[in-house]
Amino acid sequence: MIRTIVGAALAAGVLLSAGPAPAQTSGGSAGGSAGMSFFITSVGPGKGADLGGLEGADRHCRQLAQAAGAGSRDWKAYLSTQAAGGQPAVNARDRIGSGPWQNAKGQVIARTVEDLHATNGLTKQTGLTETGETVEGRGDTPNTHDILTGSQPDGTAFAGAEDRTCGNWTRSGAEGAAMVGHHDRMGLSDDPPARSWNSSHLTRGGCSQDALKGTGGAGLLYCFAAD
Repeated sequence: MIRTIVGAALAAGVLLSAGPAPAQTSGGSAGGSAGMSFFITSVGPGKGADLGGLEGADRHCRQLAQAAGAGSRDWKAYLSTQAAGGQPAVNARDRIGSGPWQNAKGQVIARTVEDLHATNGLTKQTGLTETGETVEGRGDTPNTHDILTGSQPDGTAFAGAEDRTCGNWTRSGAEGAAMVGHHDRMGLSDDPPARSWNSSHLTRGGCSQDALKGTGGAGLLYCFAAD
């Protein structure tokens, strides 16, 4: 119900203002509390991988956080962009602050950037939305474990001309592709890439909402408090 209300508000243009290590609990915080510093978006913007660039993705994180009562933080989407048009690449790992980060229930996801990209506490049980709900993963209907990142396993951008960020998060058609991660750490095989939280595989069939659904996604993002 909460997801439906939030998704409808965003679609209508309403501004809501702006194996892994086990998670640790740092003192129980309620869903949407000021203590939350990490979440997976409960909904995507609805335009496939066209997020309005990094600015639009950050705004989406802020809107959802504020709707959940945690809008006072400096929310950033965990996304990389590739060098294009004379603009340098941007690394997702450089956008999100220094940590630590905890979910809506106070469970620690990672304490530092290095921890996040080594042995973090992200699982299906800890990768919660801004309202403290779990995100559907492999075995669920629908499966939405593909989280947009455009990143390599160490959180850096991809070099080269091959599009791995859906035109730096501006495409929503048949052209392009984006790298995604699996928040539930599950894939078609037990190989590490298939289970990567931030760099599992490219989307297929373009950057539209239907293309994202086709590989197990819904245009969801990781959001981190960078302050």
